Amino acid sequence: MSNNSAVILVSGGMDSATVVYEAMEQGYEPYFLHTSYGQRTEDKEFECAQALADEVDAADFLHIETGHLAQIGASSLTDEEMDVADADLESDEIPTSYVPFRNANLLSMATSYAEATDSEALFIGAHSEDFSGYPDCRPAFFDAFQNVIDVGTKPETDIELRAPFVEWSKTEIAERGLELGVPYEMTWSCYRDEEPACGTCDACAFRLEAFRSAGSRDPIAYAERPDFS
Repeated sequence: MSNNSAVILVSGGMDSATVVYEAMEQGYEPYFLHTSYGQRTEDKEFECAQALADEVDAADFLHIETGHLAQIGASSLTDEEMDVADADLESDEIPTSYVPFRNANLLSMATSYAEATDSEALFIGAHSEDFSGYPDCRPAFFDAFQNVIDVGTKPETDIELRAPFVEWSKTEIAERGLELGVPYEMTWSCYRDEEPACGTCDACAFRLEAFRSAGSRDPIAYAERPDFS
């Protein structure tokens, strides 16, 4: 363990995979934290996160299973009685896929892990198209959570919460990842299915449009590949 290490929230998706490579590019040794919380595609997400950890030879891979977010419910990601909505890229409503206060839960666990490993940074791959619909992806939320970290850890603990893509578009993330050589074939974004990806939920739509705009073909399999432009 050393203080040039960083805990990275790795969901198995393209944003978190890109932030792994961004953190490594900045000289950090990656400590992966992956959480299964009852989401529909948790097995596939875990598989992808584990494959990426192996690919980059992560210093550690901590997998936490927790059921409380699914028990709380109120999200189409965790409640089988709720349908995952088809993509609507123009909507400014909070989508049904929003898991109430999820990032605060995940960041709390990641902060514990970072303090325990004497890591100096904590990375999350949230970006601007997230915070347009998810309140816990807003820059103000991360600023506030930095204060929580500062006042809630030991006096000698110094952990910087990093959200390097928070003002970026999904396309900009894809472009950066392609530049860094992120193995996007090892990532998963679909909210509905574990293989092939549905191609029609919000997560698939943003991902497909990002690759198209970046001038590249998304390497994962889709049941259908609509043009969302």
